[in-house]
Amino acid sequence: MRILLVEDDKRMASFIKRGLEEAYYIVDVAPDGEKALFLASSAPYDLIILDVMLPDTTGFSICRELRAKKIETFILMVTARDDIQDKVLGFETGADDYLSKPFDFAELLARVAALLRRKHLDKSPILKIADLELNQLTHKVTREKKLIDLTAKEYSLLEYLMLRANEVVTRTAIAEHVWNEDFDSFTNVIDVFISRLRNKIDRGWKDKLIQSCRGKGYMLKG
Repeated sequence: MRILLVEDDKRMASFIKRGLEEAYYIVDVAPDGEKALFLASSAPYDLIILDVMLPDTTGFSICRELRAKKIETFILMVTARDDIQDKVLGFETGADDYLSKPFDFAELLARVAALLRRKHLDKSPILKIADLELNQLTHKVTREKKLIDLTAKEYSLLEYLMLRANEVVTRTAIAEHVWNEDFDSFTNVIDVFISRLRNKIDRGWKDKLIQSCRGKGYMLKG
């Protein structure tokens, strides 16, 4: 799951980003409205965490503009102002939920999870390829019912491959969806993580699910 965090306070943004990444989310950070609108319009996000008070605009204006562009990504609006009129305005401009500062990080995670669960109301959160299963809500991964321990980044990579099962996934696509916007796609980091996944997903099993497509990318086939 990929999240766009719009927060101008560097310390707050760093704290939230780190916590979300530890919870298996991929996070991009926008420090102002201009960057937020650019990223939200050019990359597929599952959720936007949007601060109301920004240096160049307001979260209300950003929310209104995103909805006008038919961008239906879930928006969780965050503000230090606890005025009921602000909350009403937030919902009127298109926000899906509202959280007041200061907040406990556990509550933020709960709000994020609750919003993302809406995406799965009409489908199962369990991805299954052959005997490999991944639960998008619990982040539990098993093969032949055997629990597989993955790091947050390994999980995100596997989730993306499973969402694109039986399709060739290019390195560029992986970089865009599994790493943040600052990722250098010319490094061998993706190859390293593919190798780690193979050691955990395929080693010891007769059927190898992760396949290399020479000159193209990778495929999870089952």
